[in-house]
Amino acid sequence: MAVEHPVAPPGDQTRIHNIGYRNYDGPRLGRAYARRSLYSQSLRGAYGLGRSVKSKVLPMLLFVVMCVPAAIMVAVAVATNAKELPLDYTRYAIVMQAVISLYVASQAPQSVSRDLRFKTVPLYFSRPIETSDYVRAKFAALASALFVLTAAPLLVLYVGALLAKLDFADQTKGFAQGLVSVALLSLLFAGLGLVIASVTPRRGFGIAAVIAVLTISYGAVSTLQSIAEVQGSTEAVPWIGLFSPITLIDGVQTAFLGANSAYPGGTGPSAGEGVVFVLAVLGFIAACYGLLMRRYRKAGL
Repeated sequence: MAVEHPVAPPGDQTRIHNIGYRNYDGPRLGRAYARRSLYSQSLRGAYGLGRSVKSKVLPMLLFVVMCVPAAIMVAVAVATNAKELPLDYTRYAIVMQAVISLYVASQAPQSVSRDLRFKTVPLYFSRPIETSDYVRAKFAALASALFVLTAAPLLVLYVGALLAKLDFADQTKGFAQGLVSVALLSLLFAGLGLVIASVTPRRGFGIAAVIAVLTISYGAVSTLQSIAEVQGSTEAVPWIGLFSPITLIDGVQTAFLGANSAYPGGTGPSAGEGVVFVLAVLGFIAACYGLLMRRYRKAGL
């Protein structure tokens, strides 16, 4: 015989369990803290810090490759009692531009492609962080990483020059000029690398695209400059340099930082033409920032 159980009133079926959740009542650190944290995390990631061992290999290897030639030059200068370094501070990044391009190609997609691929950008903007904060943090982090990569060998050259007892004033001046040059290069390359990498969420495609843009533009500009030099159109050589990132930096430092031009025939821009080069560099940096802002406004929707 079935036993009927009395049905409890709806109110008696409700239970509230205290499982320990409490509201956060600590300090709200806000946008500035979030922006600094994103910058720090992105900068560390650019050298594989806080990531797997495999992620550290390439950036650290490229860092060593950048510094080893400088150490060899210093050793030669000290051993031979040379009166000057084999390579000017402003020329070092130009000579090593292939290594710099490879670094940008490997780390720009690492900085932004994963956020796009896994659609985590909207999660950033759900917190007290805006599009401008995200873009500035990523831009500043990659530019800082590039500055470390390009300034470290200059520091090795500078310390070695002082150990070799070369003229302190000349070496300090050259070192300062080299730092200005690589700072501009870092901003320009970081902007271009991030813009190209943000187009695709696939890291492999981003790496290939960055390498293609930096390599093809430099090769095409160098070829056109050589043709213009052979044909006697030396006045066109500096203007052709406006169409490649590395030749842009070369033009700026030739015009204003006392560098010897790497253009064919050594025909670098004059001071008047150099103003156009400076404006072009600043314009490219600003354009890259604007394009990133537009890209991440859409990605954050």
